Amino acid sequence: MPFFSQTVDYPLDDPLLNFATVLIAGIIGGELFALIRLPKVTGWIATGILLRQFQLPGMETNAGVNELDNFLPYMHFVLGFIAFTVGATLYFSSLRNAEKRVGALLLGESLITPVVVGTILFFIGPLLPGGELMTRNPAILLAAIAIAGAPGTTVLVIQEARARGILTRTLLAVIGLIDMVAVAVFVFVAAFLGDDVGWLIALQEVVFQFGATFLIGLSCAGIAILLTRTVVSPAFLGPTMVAIVLAAWGLASGFGASGGILACTFAGIAVTNLRHDLVRSCEAYLQSIGGVLFALFFTFAGMRLDFGLVPQALALVLLYFVARLIAKVLSAYTSMTLSGGTKNVRSYLGIALLPHGGVAVGLILLVSSDPSFDPEVKGIVNTVGLAALAINQLLGPSATRLSILKAGEDHNDRPRLLDFLQEQRISVGLDGDSKEDVIRNLVGQLYSTSTIKLPQDDFIKQVLERDAEETTCVGRGLMIPHAILDEGAEMRGVLGLSSKGLDLGAPDGRLVHAVLLLATPELERNRHLEVIAAFATAIVKDMNLVEQLYHARSPAHAYDVLHADDQAELNYFLEEAADRAGLREEELSNVGMVNERGLKT
Repeated sequence: MPFFSQTVDYPLDDPLLNFATVLIAGIIGGELFALIRLPKVTGWIATGILLRQFQLPGMETNAGVNELDNFLPYMHFVLGFIAFTVGATLYFSSLRNAEKRVGALLLGESLITPVVVGTILFFIGPLLPGGELMTRNPAILLAAIAIAGAPGTTVLVIQEARARGILTRTLLAVIGLIDMVAVAVFVFVAAFLGDDVGWLIALQEVVFQFGATFLIGLSCAGIAILLTRTVVSPAFLGPTMVAIVLAAWGLASGFGASGGILACTFAGIAVTNLRHDLVRSCEAYLQSIGGVLFALFFTFAGMRLDFGLVPQALALVLLYFVARLIAKVLSAYTSMTLSGGTKNVRSYLGIALLPHGGVAVGLILLVSSDPSFDPEVKGIVNTVGLAALAINQLLGPSATRLSILKAGEDHNDRPRLLDFLQEQRISVGLDGDSKEDVIRNLVGQLYSTSTIKLPQDDFIKQVLERDAEETTCVGRGLMIPHAILDEGAEMRGVLGLSSKGLDLGAPDGRLVHAVLLLATPELERNRHLEVIAAFATAIVKDMNLVEQLYHARSPAHAYDVLHADDQAELNYFLEEAADRAGLREEELSNVGMVNERGLKT
């Protein structure tokens, strides 16, 4: 029989065809939203909500059927990868000077956010149309769910905005931990309310789930590191990390979606702190297909959000949305004020935390599947939670983008002269009775935040010998001790500030308020000179800069001073370095940094 005479079926519900349809639609939607200057992730989510209305073959959600569940393994993989990368941002040595902000915010999120949301829902909810079912249990459950954020959405908006700064750094440090807090609070209240057990038993449930997922994540990370040090070649470091994400989620799947998220987050934290280079390998491996992963993930996420639920409880949905927004702003502002956060962080962090995502969906589904809750409780939590989530998914990315824009941190990822002076490499309250004491203190900070092969004592010896040869006190309160190293490919350094000033025997007789310690590889000698010239010139020309920098209240404040837009002369983009090369010797000469041997190094 001829081949073309046979009857061939072309099913329209083939999973690969569905993937292609969703991907193409998501790409188009994201590009259209980008044209009107909205985050692409918002366009992907909106496209998914629209696709849901067509009820395409293989992706139907009618009459109690939800064929989108067939794509959950893919969703879990991307969510696990997001959790892993968010955990990987918690590189403990890079969080130096941010501990107070992170700790204060997590405390605020665990106390202020649920209390504010729960109180508003419990006392105002019953007064609204359709609010008669907003009793104690659903109000408390929704309050716990309100803590959760959207790490994937937030990271994507930050990447798209090419953001860098104290607000961005704080966001990246807390978004994964906030989800952990949400899971902890939810597990506690769900056990307390659903099983009607005492608070001690509920607390034990939290400890058990966190302990189990921590062990899973740590074990997976340990296996990955062992494999990469024995049998896995460098070419397969990325694939190995992907396997670890899959394994961590799979092993923790018995705890539901929240367990998978926790296990992958713990795996990311372990890998980045035990072997930091592996994280970069994983990110680099998936970077080339990152657009595919995220476009599909967020378009599918949009398809799971049913806007048809909104009219049923519109008043409660809006109340929940507003209550959560108020709680996030109040929690962030209070915690950042108490921890000494800068003005931009205090003002815009709460708005940036508005996105609501994967963990919240997982927690809502856990309520729906928990037999210990009454159907009325499940219904109100599902309806209000998912409908408000849909609104948050649409507005949240734009809120985060707006906060980054208002803080002046968008498009700040272009390399700048002082990029090595991140917040963790700045300290205030510098003290010491002699140059050697000061240098030893700063070298300790340098080695705790950077990887340098040269033994610490040998580095100190080089710096002291260089200063003994000719003082590195520039004058006007600035000292720049330094050493040229044979190793490395990029400059490293730390900045110590003393508001009261230190008597270090400066030639001009002034107290020293700023000590910039530099560790420069041979390849970066030119940049070394540019840094010296920029600092030395700035302290002569800009007394406002000197006043703000020398008397900075915190490392974050000093970082903002150095990286402000109006400090382009001091911290310029490296692509402009060539235009400034001719001015370098003249600038150094003007501030006494040239002798008969030429430019000092």
